[in-house]
Amino acid sequence: MWKLHKGQLSQALNGLSDRATEAKEFLVQLRNTVQHIQENGVEFEACLVAQCDALIDALNRRKAQLLAQVNKEHEHKLKVVRDQISHCTVKLRQTTGLMEYCLEVIKENDPSGFLQISDALIRRVHMTESQWGKGTLTPRMTSDFDLTLDSGPLLQTIHQLDFVQMKVPAAPILQLEECCTQNNSATLSWKQPPLSTIVVEGYILELDDGNGGPFREVYVGTETICTVDGLHFNSTYKSRVKAFNSSGVGQYSKTLIMQTSETGLPPCDIQSIGTVAWFTFDPASAHPDIVFSNDNLTVSCNSYDDRVVLGNTAFSRGVHYWEMTIDRYDNHPDPAFGISRGDVLKDVMLGKDDKAWAMYVDNNRSWFMHNNSHTNRTDGGITKGSTIGMLLDFTRRILIFLINDEQQGPVAFEGLEGAYYPAISLNRNVQVTLHTGLPIPDFYTPGEADPTSSVC
Repeated sequence: MWKLHKGQLSQALNGLSDRATEAKEFLVQLRNTVQHIQENGVEFEACLVAQCDALIDALNRRKAQLLAQVNKEHEHKLKVVRDQISHCTVKLRQTTGLMEYCLEVIKENDPSGFLQISDALIRRVHMTESQWGKGTLTPRMTSDFDLTLDSGPLLQTIHQLDFVQMKVPAAPILQLEECCTQNNSATLSWKQPPLSTIVVEGYILELDDGNGGPFREVYVGTETICTVDGLHFNSTYKSRVKAFNSSGVGQYSKTLIMQTSETGLPPCDIQSIGTVAWFTFDPASAHPDIVFSNDNLTVSCNSYDDRVVLGNTAFSRGVHYWEMTIDRYDNHPDPAFGISRGDVLKDVMLGKDDKAWAMYVDNNRSWFMHNNSHTNRTDGGITKGSTIGMLLDFTRRILIFLINDEQQGPVAFEGLEGAYYPAISLNRNVQVTLHTGLPIPDFYTPGEADPTSSVC
């Protein structure tokens, strides 16, 4: 029995010893907390004193500015009054002199001598009296200062000055199940940590350039979901988000790596083709006379004049190929095919301004046109059923045109840099259908030296 009790006591002592050890560690933690409180208290007091001193300095600076304003008003009042005193003194001296002279003349006993100057003196006296007319003996400046210091709002603010227990927000959590890419757009979604009670006033979303470059802000606002358009195709982007409030900016979320689309085909078909892009015509930026159908892949026009419509995706990197087929071709018009900036003129033929690079073609021949300059007339035209291909290569910075799978003329344009939209201009005699997601033609090898004539 006693051995059993000894074992039980020993076991109990071991448990108690563990509690004692935990208590000692807890006491050490509490003593460290006391030290931290003292250190933080000194630091906080110093910060508070510095903030109050800064407020006092600001108030003293404002006091000096107000005193300078009062002194300026004071000097202005003195100057006005002194000028009026000087003016009145001179005029009074002149008036007194005239009065004394007139009194001496009145004492003159020679009638003829008096009459010789009396008329002039009478006029002089009347004129002098009129000069002392209304306003002359009225003060030009009051002695009161029409200034009142409005200190009420400041005093109220001082009385309301208090501590606000606010910290910067915690790092947001990216909701991976809602983050995705489609073509050259990326959608990101995030939320605050579930147990966070800190007020969030907004978020800052950052992306790199898709090539390992620095991050840049792409969105600042209160929403927790954002879609970023106009990214490069077949590129890997890094994204991150942080929250902010009046206390400052919080930590970044984890970095999310997203891959923009290579192709619109199912994954099993991706290996069979190169990097391609899928897009449609863009109703939002098109001229109002353009008519859309076939899910924005087919366009026609209501006007006899040329009208421009762009694709809904801009390209600035890689090699891209797309085609347009002629569904209707009446009365031998000359539609223009090519690329343009987003702000190209929409009511003239494509290539008339400096924002478009185009080939316009009729039933017999074609020309290249940029900034209304026509070059490289080439035989061979289009008809109903013809296919016009456009090959845009940013590795060589060139644009090539094809008609019915044959290159039309030499390399059309060189030295292309920046972002370009697929574009076309047409009138009511033409209807075309866009075909995208096409592989690069077999004859063409991207990245080689620029061809001097044909690459076929």
